[in-house]
Amino acid sequence: MAVAPGTSPTIVEYFEGEDFYRCGYCKNETGSRSNGMWAHSMTVQDYQALIDRGWRRSGKYVYKPVMNQTCCPQYTIRCRPLHFQPSKSHKKVLKKMFKFLSKGEFSRGNNEEEPMDSQMDDGAVDDFVLKSKLDIQPDHRPLSEDCKEVIESEVKEKEENLEAKETKELNQSHAKKEKLGFGEPSGSAKVLPSAPKPGKGADLSKPPCRKAKDIRKERKRQKLILKSQTDKLEGFQIQHEPQPLPPEKPKLNQPKSIEDFIFDTLPEDAAHQLEVRLVPVSFEDPEFKSSFRQSLSLYAKYQMAIHKDTEAECGEAEFTRFLCSSPLEAENPPNGPDYGYGSFHQQYWLDGKIIAVGVIDVLPHCVSSVYLYYDPDYSFLSLGVYSALREIAFTRQLHEKTSQLSYYYMGFYIHSCPKMRYKGQYRPSDLLCPETYVWVPIEQCLPALENSKYCRFNQDTKAVDEERVNELDRLRVLYKRTIMPYNIYKKRQKGPSDEAIVQQYADLVGQTCSERMLLFRS
Repeated sequence: MAVAPGTSPTIVEYFEGEDFYRCGYCKNETGSRSNGMWAHSMTVQDYQALIDRGWRRSGKYVYKPVMNQTCCPQYTIRCRPLHFQPSKSHKKVLKKMFKFLSKGEFSRGNNEEEPMDSQMDDGAVDDFVLKSKLDIQPDHRPLSEDCKEVIESEVKEKEENLEAKETKELNQSHAKKEKLGFGEPSGSAKVLPSAPKPGKGADLSKPPCRKAKDIRKERKRQKLILKSQTDKLEGFQIQHEPQPLPPEKPKLNQPKSIEDFIFDTLPEDAAHQLEVRLVPVSFEDPEFKSSFRQSLSLYAKYQMAIHKDTEAECGEAEFTRFLCSSPLEAENPPNGPDYGYGSFHQQYWLDGKIIAVGVIDVLPHCVSSVYLYYDPDYSFLSLGVYSALREIAFTRQLHEKTSQLSYYYMGFYIHSCPKMRYKGQYRPSDLLCPETYVWVPIEQCLPALENSKYCRFNQDTKAVDEERVNELDRLRVLYKRTIMPYNIYKKRQKGPSDEAIVQQYADLVGQTCSERMLLFRS
């Protein structure tokens, strides 16, 4: 994908050597190691190439862990949304949200099964405290605990799928789904409520509940009896013709897609309305500007409650620098997504109030998750998991128009920290090989990670980094406001040679980026 005309080139200022920080996972005071650079501006094409080499941004600071030296190696992880199927714990979160929106019902006790995870994505400089995007772990209790409950939940899930299917056949006028675009309410079409289940608040004053299948059969039988009586009264002879074959029963094991859960229609009298708005990160955008104060207040509330920050640590300057200052140059090519490429805040509005904001980058090949903050008062909705599922669905939506955009990047996967393994629950997913920069299915990586914190995932021992720099002279430099190749810069440079620093930078960003980006030298 070529850079759009008029777009500013990428300009970066590389920091010499490796930075040492306190690890947010194992608490080693100097165990975390990374290389970093400040991005004054960056094209979406260059950032896509960088994250495909293990880089990640925090505000305008872009960093890459030193994988074979850092105490807790952080592997870039991406999900393949086109083949994604929600797990049982994911479905549980989606159903919980639907129940809350439609009926206003919730149970704060359920939150105990999906504990908060306050661990942070490590490797930032002092100004940037990186925190994990998906900070609520999905429920993954071992099957040995209450097997009966697991089996019953499977049966109930199949029954619910069957009931939903048959209800649609009986009420086609009410059962047409309206897929939501961003900025539209979550649904207003009326749907028939499911019959209450025993032990789940059933009204004992009402007749026992019956399955939709039985109700349909009974109605069909009553219709045949009524038709028979009507025909006899009118003097017609009933024609005993073979009955048509009943419609094929829905397959109980056919999985529902993520859209089936997220975009299910709400009843007209729904207790709440959820609206998801995609807002460009730009103070020139009126919607971003008008919601800035509310978003800032939510961020401060989240940081202080979940990450125990002080009020001074989550003020306007910190918020702006961390989540509202992006180096990415917005692009809106005709063949790109309707929203264009760049950095966005995906705002979750509940009844006219922002309760969560997902910070994302829309790039040529992926949606990259940056951060999430939400109202702790709504933690019972598992908004960390819910927002990740919405972002996966959003990626699938973008793919419909922009076919090359087909991945969802979740940041880093840290296998050495058990609390950070939950990102591997979003499957199918891949991990990036830290040596050859090829993607390997996570299932193939896990056995090796059990034996060693640092692993080369590419099993081809002869494979090398295809983007390794062979010609340093072609690297582009911005020196004294002039763009020049490195071989010209060397002749004009005064003072000690910085070739070792430039070589380290080139090796980390790769040949393509070194020839496309501008390395600022003073």
